[in-house]
Amino acid sequence: MPASRDDAPSTGASILRELFEVVVLAVILYFGISFAVQTVHVEGLSMFATLDNNDYLIANKIDYKLHAPQRGDIVILRPPTLSTTDYIKRVIALPGERLFIHDGFVYINGHKLDEPYLPEAWTVNTEWGGPSGELIPPNNYFVMGDNRNRSQDSRTFGPISRDRIDGRAWFRIWPLNHFGNIYDRPDRWSGMVPHLAAESLRQHLRPAALARDEHGFRRLGNRCLETSALRERPDHCHLDRA
Repeated sequence: MPASRDDAPSTGASILRELFEVVVLAVILYFGISFAVQTVHVEGLSMFATLDNNDYLIANKIDYKLHAPQRGDIVILRPPTLSTTDYIKRVIALPGERLFIHDGFVYINGHKLDEPYLPEAWTVNTEWGGPSGELIPPNNYFVMGDNRNRSQDSRTFGPISRDRIDGRAWFRIWPLNHFGNIYDRPDRWSGMVPHLAAESLRQHLRPAALARDEHGFRRLGNRCLETSALRERPDHCHLDRA
């Protein structure tokens, strides 16, 4: 039986309703994903060799709404004196712990911290905490870059409060040969004797890379993510969204 003329408006309304539902679902998914994760473009070498210049990562933004940061976590943070710039560093000491740094070695509550992720001998800014160490205040964390000789971190600006930690770096999506969970992959320098690791790092730090590291940072949300010792002009930042 031929469709009546009354069926046409009904069919059109059904199509519009379904299209509206698809659009609403897409918007909900977009904002849900944006709330949970963030794409991070690393520029600079302060987290080398765990993270490299031009790595792309996924950061988890809801982890620390559920639990506190843990030692070894690589976090996105806003330093105490600069709310418009984000850094990426590793959590070293937790609230209530006594931290003592001497001659390039870290001691937590009197016990030496094993740090297999350091790419070379640590020779810059190797002392912190006075003669007997310093107690990390409640709800504060001490963070450092893995590339200690080229990192601006808590040795400079002190411990950071939990509310200035915005997320936990989690998954590398680029380059493809390093794709995966950044905590599961063995450090690329593991097994190297110290002088060979340092030589590999020197070869990696080409003049162009060194020049960029002196000014390297990128934008996260409406701020800039810095991974080196100094900062670049904001118009050189990059905005990355999940």
